Amino acid sequence: MIHPHTVLRFVDDTIGFGVFATRPIPKGTIVWVRDALDREITPEHVAALDPELAERASRYCYRNRDGHYVLCWDHTRYVNHSFTPNCVTTPYHLEIAVRDIAEGEELTNDYGTLNIVESFEPVDEGHARKTVEPDDLVRLHAQYDLQLAAAFPCIAAVEQPLLPLVPAATWNTCLRIAEGIEPMRSIRECLHLPAGR
Repeated sequence: MIHPHTVLRFVDDTIGFGVFATRPIPKGTIVWVRDALDREITPEHVAALDPELAERASRYCYRNRDGHYVLCWDHTRYVNHSFTPNCVTTPYHLEIAVRDIAEGEELTNDYGTLNIVESFEPVDEGHARKTVEPDDLVRLHAQYDLQLAAAFPCIAAVEQPLLPLVPAATWNTCLRIAEGIEPMRSIRECLHLPAGR
């Protein structure tokens, strides 16, 4: 589930829709948590779909470390890509704001963390990276980890509207990471490695 202080808005004809903050969301806030309504779909199921539906699965799902497609039931699936994202996923089935997000600002993540199947070229942001690649998580996990490591210490000090959806064991782990008691697991653990690799 996406953070409740967000809304779906049309961006433009190129990008389509995006998710925007309706009030400030501080660094360290859990902005998304996987919940029981999110649907996990096997690659075999996607391959057997009508081509138009398979394309939509590729567009609106992320792939987990098992290579399964996960379709988020709410407007999470409209979070757009940025090479300088304000939200980063974690191996704990939740995503965190890695900097303060202002009211009216779009929530973004880096699609390079989502186990994409094919390279794609997003709208040019003036960033040195111009394409999102299937191996971005392998090459760039250290930089994502640095962003997360800077955000985790804030997690206990900010309002967490999604906390009721976070399993107690996961939240306790987050608190131990925030306090420096337990090391943070690397985002690289989200990487899907095909069989035999």
